Amino acid sequence: MNKNTAAWAPDLARKHLEAPLPRRWAHTQGVARQARTLAPILGDQADLLEAAAWLHDIGYAPDLVDSGFHPLDGARYLRDTHRADDHLCRLVAHHSCALVEAYERGLDEDMTREFGGKAPVLSEALIYCDMTTGPEGNLLQVEERLSEIRARYGNGHLVSRAISNASAQLIGAVYKVRDDLGLNA
Repeated sequence: MNKNTAAWAPDLARKHLEAPLPRRWAHTQGVARQARTLAPILGDQADLLEAAAWLHDIGYAPDLVDSGFHPLDGARYLRDTHRADDHLCRLVAHHSCALVEAYERGLDEDMTREFGGKAPVLSEALIYCDMTTGPEGNLLQVEERLSEIRARYGNGHLVSRAISNASAQLIGAVYKVRDDLGLNA
């Protein structure tokens, strides 16, 4: 992609999320704000993380739903329609331990075949941004965010199961990034 990714990404996210999903749009804006706070530790990768933050939930957009699994739908849309950078597509596909939920949905083989079986570089940073931002774009502790997700979906829902199964990895990623920022001292 020849565009400045972080400049292009907010417009695309706004186009698909702002009107149909204002709460998701508020969350997305908050995740992007968090991504900008990581620029001092990311150097030349800050732009890519910010783009991924803007686009991580684009697959929720009603006009983009295909499989019903937003990380996969979003990554496919970016790859197939916009010919987006492969690393960006993999970040969207794998954001916040999405492969765990893909397994719950029976989509893990599709995801692995199309976007690899391992989360790409910057995944922990994107987890930090997503898992410290609430649904209204507000800052939360990771434990509060995980509780909020479980409460929103309810016990027994596959999203709640996936979040529970990935909790240790999600919390670990957030605390690692906090260490990198010098916030756990």
